[in-house]
Amino acid sequence: MPPGTLERTAPSLFRHGPSPRARLVLYVALALFLMVADARFRITDPLRNAVATALYPLQWLALQPVQFASQGAAYFQELDAARSELDEARRAMAQMTLRASQNEQLLRENAQLRELLALRERLTAPARAAQVLYDAPDAYTRRVVIDQGQLAGVEAGSPVVDARGVLGQVTRVHAALSEVTLLIDRDQTIPVLNVRTGARSVAYGDPTGMQGGGMELRFTPGNADVQEGDLLTTSGIDGVYPPGLPVARVVRVERRADSTFARIWCQPLAQVHGARHVMVLAPVAAVLPERPQPAPAAHQSRVKSTPAAEADAQAAGGRRR
Repeated sequence: MPPGTLERTAPSLFRHGPSPRARLVLYVALALFLMVADARFRITDPLRNAVATALYPLQWLALQPVQFASQGAAYFQELDAARSELDEARRAMAQMTLRASQNEQLLRENAQLRELLALRERLTAPARAAQVLYDAPDAYTRRVVIDQGQLAGVEAGSPVVDARGVLGQVTRVHAALSEVTLLIDRDQTIPVLNVRTGARSVAYGDPTGMQGGGMELRFTPGNADVQEGDLLTTSGIDGVYPPGLPVARVVRVERRADSTFARIWCQPLAQVHGARHVMVLAPVAAVLPERPQPAPAAHQSRVKSTPAAEADAQAAGGRRR
């Protein structure tokens, strides 16, 4: 065997080094020394900073999945919270809109009731407040149903008015309900008086008139003094409507040379569409005082007899005997 091939160091079996106990003591002493040195002299701060700077990219990459997961969970939680808040805000807005519409409706009803109360003070005929429930289910008539009937003392033929004027007439009475035929119904007529001229005429309902229904003055001579804007009120000659109630206003007058009569269209002053609160009046004929009946002939003869006449009668009776 060549001499150069021989190992110059002893094999590991024959090596002798410090014992494990000595190593433990050495390492403990070194650790204590480093701890004391770091606490007193901060000798490991540069090393710690260098290691932290070197490991920061690795730490950032390692934390990215955790941050992404936490941010994703927070995003979905915030999205659910935003959706719930949006739904709650929409419900609150709907409730506020409903309350606002109800408040507006209440304000309108209060205004109508105040006007009705003022109208009731001006009326001399007995009046009863009523509320319109719904329109009558008949496409060929213009009627509404009110919440007063026979139990409340409503009679057929009673006029119905609102805060603006005459609305119609009660045509059918039930126990707790009544049907009111509006002025714009084709079968409804009402005697009217032109306030400006004092001329009387009769207004007929015209359901196909202006703005979804109106009235027409028929059989009016073409040379009659009627102008646009004239106010028509009840004349009171029919024994149903009290005189002086506002009915309609003339909106159009058409005179033609080939016709003897003029065509006059009127717009009712009452709220024929969408009336809510009304007043039911007693017919004029029902509240008029009854005329005293003439006494019988025998009673009149007894009333007109005098003591002298009685004496003459007794004398005549004696002569007959």
